[in-house]
Parts: sequence; structure tokens; C-alpha cells
Amino acid sequence: MWLCGKCHESLEDTFEACWKCGSPRYGDATSDIEPVTVVSLNCLRCDVALEHVGTKRFHEGARWGVLGELGELFVKRERFDVYACPRCGHVEFFLDGVGEAHRPPEEQ
Repeated sequence: MWLCGKCHESLEDTFEACWKCGSPRYGDATSDIEPVTVVSLNCLRCDVALEHVGTKRFHEGARWGVLGELGELFVKRERFDVYACPRCGHVEFFLDGVGEAHRPPEEQ
């Protein structure tokens, strides 16, 4: 058994990440290892800090003709946090709600 360093959930040894908050396993409850705080995400091309441009919703598939909006009920949808480089336009997507602790806090 190991204890999540973020939410303090008790987890089986077979889990590599917390099922409750998604934090990776850093050791047992007595470990002194702390998660790294991310100050900024940098562009892989020009090393400039990426800017959070919002959370976008995407879906797979196309409109269903006569079913119109009703067909949208059967389409797989995902939400992504989108970060863009203000210098070169490089864009990175991250699943919304997964790994939030490893990204910089959004500026208000």
C-alpha cells in the first residue's frame, strides 16, 4: 500500500498513479520526495513560455443529416486545455482534468 502525496488516498501497490486525483506515485507516505512545481510550459521549438488560450471541446464524427443535433448525442467528445506559443504559433493540447498539478496555474 502507498499513500498519495496530494490527496492522501490509500492505494494498492499495483497503481502507478492515484485513481482519485491522478497524481503519480512518488513513494510511500514517509518519503521526502515532493512533486515538482511547474512554473511555465515552454515551446519545444523556440523555448518561449506557452500561453493558455482556453479549454476547447472536440468531437469525432460528422453531422448525421436528418438527425441533426440528435446525432451529436452519439459522438465521442473530449475537452482539451490548449496552450499556444505567442512567437511561432506552436500549439499543445492536454486532456482537461488530467495532470493539472503538472501544469502552471492559469493566470486570472
